[in-house]
Amino acid sequence: MPVLYLLDQGSTLHKDGEVFTITKDGKVLGKIPAIKVEQVVILGNINLTTPVIHYLLQQGIDCVFCSSYGKFHGRLISTESKFGLLRQRQVEFILQSGKKLAMAKAFVQGKLQNQRTMVMRYRRELDLPQLDKTVAELERAIDKLKDCTDLALLRGVEGAASAGYYRSFKGILKQDLGFSSRVRRPPTDPVNSLLSFGYTLLVYAIQSAVHTVGLDPFIGFLHSVEPSRPSLVLDLMEEFRPIIVDSLVLWLINSKVMTEQDFKRPEEGKMVILTEEAIKKFIYHYELRLQTQIYHRRAQGRVAYRRCFELQARELAQAVLKQEPTYKPFVVR
Repeated sequence: MPVLYLLDQGSTLHKDGEVFTITKDGKVLGKIPAIKVEQVVILGNINLTTPVIHYLLQQGIDCVFCSSYGKFHGRLISTESKFGLLRQRQVEFILQSGKKLAMAKAFVQGKLQNQRTMVMRYRRELDLPQLDKTVAELERAIDKLKDCTDLALLRGVEGAASAGYYRSFKGILKQDLGFSSRVRRPPTDPVNSLLSFGYTLLVYAIQSAVHTVGLDPFIGFLHSVEPSRPSLVLDLMEEFRPIIVDSLVLWLINSKVMTEQDFKRPEEGKMVILTEEAIKKFIYHYELRLQTQIYHRRAQGRVAYRRCFELQARELAQAVLKQEPTYKPFVVR
């Protein structure tokens, strides 16, 4: 169990010797060996004891705090760092506009290629010839990348291609849950709610890998640098969105693992969120997806998707240290 998700509202996480214990109202809800935990994700009103906080900081274990429906609030971060040279090189790299643009193109190319693969799979599996148009649009967008002379043009190509990609979901989905396009803030239908929640979890996982490798998560190549924005994490996340979150969301809905009953509107308005039980259901299947084994050239063998996040972060770190835009995105076939 590399990630410990704490979901039971009003519960408390204790540390007894080498074991994490979760309690609520005097009852033990669960016990986990502390050595097995690589990250803690807290969703809602959950307490940590002081010994737990000290242990997480001393061991450098990432701890993320969110609202009960997944909105990010903050994280515990140890002040220790051994990666001064790497971060210095990272800053030097983004100050070189040509190299920065080349690196940004690699992230976008990885994303678009994986989106194309996703659509082609559903084209074959569901016999949907109308998806040929989306595949062609993505192929044209990939071809345009070489002609992008600045980040604004690159983001424009990526944005237009992704908009068409998301529109194709309407034909792929076997349940009509009101989805027509990607809507972020706030998500206005169950599909967008699932996508947003899944991307939020993916951010946590990739940021943990970035911290492990030693890169600065706030200094990115494709995404602009803004206060409190983990721009580099968002960069690395792009190639994994289609194959981790999008594919999972489409499967959950088409398999009717998730239905309209798994969602609610917390108050008058357009926002749609998952119920507590739906959050648990989604996290269960999300974690199964991250444990799926797939070939990674850097490992020269099959590894779990979660391990791929770290391997890609190391790939990027090597490119940064060499001061060459040689990063190769992770793509599937």
